[in-house]
Amino acid sequence: MTDQNRGIMKFEGADNPLAVVVSSVVILGGIAALIVWALQSAYAFN
Repeated sequence: MTDQNRGIMKFEGADNPLAVVVSSVVILGGIAALIVWALQSAYAFN
C-alpha cells in the first residue's frame, strides 16, 4: 500500500495518476470559478 492510498482515499487506484489529475482539475476549476464569480459580484466589469 502506498502512502497516497491512506486516509480519506482508501480505495484501490487512489494513487493512479489519472485519478490524481482529474481530482486536481475538478478542485482547481471549482476554486477558479468561485474566484471569478466573487470578482464579478464585487466589481462591475461590464
